[in-house]
Amino acid sequence: MTETSEPPVHRTRIFADLTPLRAYPDYRRLWFGNTVSWIGQGMTALAVSLQVYDITGSAFSVGLIGFCSLVPLVVFGLYGGAVADTVDRRKLGLFSAAGSFSLALVLAAATFAGIENAGLLYAIVALQAVCFALNAPARSSMIARLLPPEQLPAANALSSITTTTGALVGPMLGGLIVGWWGYRAAYTVDAVTFTASLYAMWRLPSMLPDREDRQDGETRKRASVLDGLRFLAGRPNLRMTFLTDLCAMVLSHPRALFPVVAILWYGGDARTTGMLVAAPALGALIGGVFSGWLGRIRLHGLAVLLAVGSWGAAIAVFGLTRHLWLGLLFLALAGCADTVSMVFRNTMLQAAVPDEMRGRLQGVFIVVVAGGPRLGDFLAGSVADLTSPSVAVVGGGAACVVAVALLALKWRGFARYDARDPRP
Repeated sequence: MTETSEPPVHRTRIFADLTPLRAYPDYRRLWFGNTVSWIGQGMTALAVSLQVYDITGSAFSVGLIGFCSLVPLVVFGLYGGAVADTVDRRKLGLFSAAGSFSLALVLAAATFAGIENAGLLYAIVALQAVCFALNAPARSSMIARLLPPEQLPAANALSSITTTTGALVGPMLGGLIVGWWGYRAAYTVDAVTFTASLYAMWRLPSMLPDREDRQDGETRKRASVLDGLRFLAGRPNLRMTFLTDLCAMVLSHPRALFPVVAILWYGGDARTTGMLVAAPALGALIGGVFSGWLGRIRLHGLAVLLAVGSWGAAIAVFGLTRHLWLGLLFLALAGCADTVSMVFRNTMLQAAVPDEMRGRLQGVFIVVVAGGPRLGDFLAGSVADLTSPSVAVVGGGAACVVAVALLALKWRGFARYDARDPRP
């Protein structure tokens, strides 16, 4: 009797694919260091906001913190991408991480010295944004060099866990540490956490960009920001990744209205506002944790369209609800859809972009991510003042769905983008 081998059983993966962490030590160190530093940055962001309010007693002064970080992110985001396409990305990541570490030490030293000056805090926040704008394009463009293409969706899902964990855990820890031990403890912990990112960058191999004009390990000229924008303008699939994200972040981003709707719709207070703010982040975290199925999707463009459309639909339904827990559910669903969109948009940017352009495209990504939600806050607030919060939220969600549908009809090839043959 002849034995026959049974075909292998392919189990359906539910939880996040941890293969990039298990099989690729460089990526594992980079991911761990980034996760720890994100939590530390979340702690510091809350601590700075609390300290500015303690010093000034002004909500407007607290709002200026966002402006101080936005301008450097937009300006240096594009510049940082060009630098990342010119120099050794490992060195750029290491130096910029060292800059963030030094600024955390300055914050801690200032509090230990009893210095309470809002202007100093604004300056440090702005410089931290510069360091981040230089570090992020270098770090993001490294991932495609550290992992094979088939592992990029899993890596980007793990990155979503990093950012959402930092957004959720960092402020909570920051509030607890400031409440128990004061600002100096929060800033000191942040400085300590940055050593994980420094260590990860230190252990990476040299990563000079692959450029045709390189000779003997050097480049003839600095990579141009304008060249990156021209490259993007002529690549419809890549351009669509940014346009669809702007549909979600500009047209249907209700964050600025959460304090208003918490009172008008739910009869709540500041705690209700906090729940509304946390719900999308929690949904995004759940989407990252249960992201194992994303690696089986090949039509990344279609997945982006469906995910962004789902975000808009969830926001529109949220605007129709008047039951708090139902509203939180739809905000969480929107956050989960955002994770799916982010995973595939990032994967397309990494897989379909030549290495010599990855830094600049990641710089554009930072500008969109930094500027889009701020424009969305302004648009939502303006429409709500002219009409009502309900019109702003429901209309914004519906506008997102319509805009994505029109973009899909305009550039039909985007829905056919296949991960097995990535074309920009």
